[in-house]
Formats: sequence, structure tokens, C-alpha cells
Amino acid sequence: MRKYFIGFFTTFLVGFASNAQGLLNKSEKVFTHQDTLRGSVTKERAWWDVKHYNLDIKVNASDSTIVGSNTIQYKVLDNYNIMQIDLQNPMQITRVLQDGKELKYKRDGNVFFITMVSKAKVGEIKEVKIFYQGKPKIAVNPPWDGGITWKKDKNKNDFIASSCQGLGASVWWPNKDHMYDEVEGMTIQVNVPKNLIDVSNGRLKNVKELKDGTKTYTWVVKNPINNYGVNINIGDYVMFSEQYKGEKGNLDCTYYVLKDNLEKAKKHFKDVPRMLKAFEHWFGPYPFYEDSFKLVETPYLGMEHQSCVTYGNGYQNGYLGHDLSGTGWGLKFDFIIIHESGHEWFANNITYKDIADMWIHESFTCYSESLFVEYYYGKDAGAEYVQGIRKNIENDKPIIGHYDVNNEGSGDMYYKGANMLHTLRQLINNDEKWRSILRGLNSTFYHQTVTTKQIEDYIIQQTGFDLNAFFNQYLRDTRIPTLEYSYDGKALKYRWTNIVSGFEMPVNVFINGVSVNLKPKSDWLNFENSTKIEKVEVDKNFYVFNNVVTNK
Repeated sequence: MRKYFIGFFTTFLVGFASNAQGLLNKSEKVFTHQDTLRGSVTKERAWWDVKHYNLDIKVNASDSTIVGSNTIQYKVLDNYNIMQIDLQNPMQITRVLQDGKELKYKRDGNVFFITMVSKAKVGEIKEVKIFYQGKPKIAVNPPWDGGITWKKDKNKNDFIASSCQGLGASVWWPNKDHMYDEVEGMTIQVNVPKNLIDVSNGRLKNVKELKDGTKTYTWVVKNPINNYGVNINIGDYVMFSEQYKGEKGNLDCTYYVLKDNLEKAKKHFKDVPRMLKAFEHWFGPYPFYEDSFKLVETPYLGMEHQSCVTYGNGYQNGYLGHDLSGTGWGLKFDFIIIHESGHEWFANNITYKDIADMWIHESFTCYSESLFVEYYYGKDAGAEYVQGIRKNIENDKPIIGHYDVNNEGSGDMYYKGANMLHTLRQLINNDEKWRSILRGLNSTFYHQTVTTKQIEDYIIQQTGFDLNAFFNQYLRDTRIPTLEYSYDGKALKYRWTNIVSGFEMPVNVFINGVSVNLKPKSDWLNFENSTKIEKVEVDKNFYVFNNVVTNK
């Protein structure tokens, strides 16, 4: 979700990028040793497979601190004895225990290297308990510049939440902070003042009242979960619930909102069953029936935390009341409910291994907005919506980022990525086949971490098309294919320009209002019409540019 909303504020957040001459000449980011430690599968990460986390913390609003422990269960994959655990400054590890023994550790920036007492046997299941404390980074502009948000509601109760995509879960708790290795299950125990409630991922197991006047909420996650999808939400909440009759049976849907917003939420959150109905149609069953679905009010805009989607859109349709597409269709639904919930399929079910491939999350989820519109208002409405968001595309850098250094690609992974998928749908030209691919992705890669190549290969296999140049064009290049053409009498000449090597995508055009499928290449081709050509229009469902040339 994080960068999606930046496009809406383009004029004052990234307005400097509007100078077209400078778009492709921005200096490359210089990556550091810390970027490599954060973004690569180091030797100290590769030898162990995380199986379960037991996160047990106390959240102190009075001094903005977190103190607690994380017990990590892991399987030994290789004979090595130094473990990399990520925990960002200014948080501190205070003690490490294994089998009752204190382990030595040393810090390197945001990484701790822990020396195990001895090398374990390959295949062995082991545990290590890490104690930590500190003041986690305060979120500056969540969820884009995240961390922990420490706020008060209007009744002056503490209102606290985490958000950390890109920044990393290690901003507030110690873990293997790389997406390639998802933990298979998790227990989350959060101690808060007795007048407040913590809502985290999975299902609530129990609430214990302690003698010091606090309560500990224990949540259990039964499905694999990515690190940034783990969250805490602490507030003066009330809860209401319903059951959705879905493809896999009854799905428990639970909503946590501030007390003063209960009646508004009961009306406004009717978008949740609408969302589930549309997305189960397009993508297949909701991926986390065992962990339920929760929508939780937060003091920031919202994010896709697994089975615990966060919400702060002010109980209004659109994005903070605005239509990102400019077509009117974006005001037919609450953007945060639809977009962030779409991530349950693309982000939480299918998860990138490296954040350079973040488009897998964001392109499909951005397109899910259009599919939601289509499901309820028709195919033309969905197409208008996705075409409308093109105005937010910058073409500043490739959609895919740099690998192994925790580097995202362009924010165009949202609007441009959605239009790439819409263009791909035109090439397939079979709506049921397109739907079967979307559902097939979610079943084939169910609860898995993936690479761009795996997604590309799957789509190529299912369509039978050679789409390598297509993906290179839209994911790895900033240029938009441009159909150059000229016409005189009954003759039309046409070709592709602004393309990568081998790009030969068919495209639909309307000649005098009649649809014609052309197969342009980089060289000029000819088409003879049956009557004099008066007007040529490129089908707007294809994300391409066009250029009429003369004397050709």
C-alpha cells in the first residue's frame, strides 16, 4: 500500500519529477553495507528456516517504549552457528537465551549477530529467546514513513498503531527481517493498560488481567505471515461482527472501532461483504479463513496487515473523499477498505521474496479496484476507472527495483502496473480465461513467497503467449510503446516506436469506428481498408501512446 497514495499528492510531494527532460537522468541511489545486510539472504540468514515467533511485549504510552521478548523457533538447514537478527536503532537487544544458556552477540548497525553455543544438526528444531527494549522510531507520515504512531483519540485515550512496510518490522520487534522466509505461524502477546484493547493478527485466544492493573491480549496466527503484516493496534475500541458466507464456508468478520464511531462504522463497513463477494469471484477464496478477517480503526490512513486490515479513511468513500481516477467511479466505494483488503490476496497470500518485486503486491491490488468497480457497475465502468488513474503515472524509473538491497522500484507499480495488467487482459481477450489466471495465481502460489520470474512464467504458460518483451517493456523500462501511423485514402501505415527489443504486441484500433486488430512491429507495415480512412483511434484499453505522422 505504502507508495500508492503518493501519486495523489504528486503536485507537492514529487512535483519536481514533472520535468520530463529530467525523468530518466536522476542519479542512482548509492547502496550501503546496511542496505545489503537488510536486503540480501546473508549466510547468517540462510542456514535457518523460521517456523514460529512468540512475540511477548509491553507497550508503554507514557514514555513511548516497548519492552519484551521474541522466542524464535527455527529449523536448521545448514551447519553454521552465527544467526542474523534484525532490530533497528534505537531499539536494543538486552539478552539472548538458548537452552538456558546466555548467548553472545554483537551489533552492526541495525543487525545483531548472535553466536550459538554450538552448531546444531541439520533438520533439528531449535529455539532462541531474544529480550529487547527501547523507543521505536516514531512514524513521521504513516504508512509511507512508518514506525509506531502514538496519538490520542478525541476523548484523550491513547491511540497507538504500527506500520512498517519497506522500513521493516525490525523497527519495533526483533526478527529475520527479510521477506523470503515467512514464519509459518505466530503468537502475539501485547500488554496494555486495562482501559484499552490491543488488536493484532489472527484470532484472540485470551485476555488476562494482571495485578498491576494492565491486561495482556494473546492473538494466535495459524497461517504463514510476512513480517510487515504483523501489527499492534491499541485503543479504546468497541467490537461488532458478522459472518460472511464465502467460498470456503462461514468467514468471521470482526470490526474494531473507536467508541464514538460505532454507529457510523456499522453502516460504512458494509463495503466489507461487498469486497469479499467481488474478490472471491475474481481471485478465489479469501486466503485466511482460519485467522478470520478484521478491519481495525487506526490513527493513520490504513494498511494491509494480514487478517487485521487497518482503516483511517474517515468513514467516507474515495480516498479521503477524493476519486483517484477522476471518473466518478472512485466515489462508489471506500478506497481503503477495497484496496487494503485486496492485498489479502496479492501481498499476504502471494508475497514478494524481494521488495524489488513489490509490483506483485501493488499492480494486482491497484487493478483490483477496477475489478471491484466492474463487478458491481459493469465492464465499461471498470475500464473507465483504470484508464482514469493513468493521469497519475510518472514514468520516472522502472517498476522493478534493485535486488538484494531492500530497494523498491517506481511508484508506477500502482497505476502503470494496473494498466499493464489491463492491457494484458486485452491480449488474452477472454474474460473467463483472465479470471482463471487471477484465481490460478492465488491457488498455485497459495501462502508462498515468489519472484517476478515465477509470476511471469505462470502467466506465459497459461496464455501460451511469448510475453517476455511485454514484461520487459512495462516492468523494466520507462518508455511507453507508441503506435506511429499515417493514412492516405484507403492505406494505413503503422509501426511501434519507443519499444524494447522484440516488442511486437498486437493492438486494437478503430478505423472509421470499426475495430481492427493490428500486429505492429518496429518496421513499417501496411493495412488496406475497404473504404477511405477518415479517422483512426487506438483502443483506450491498451496502455500505449500514439503519434500521427505525415509524409510517410
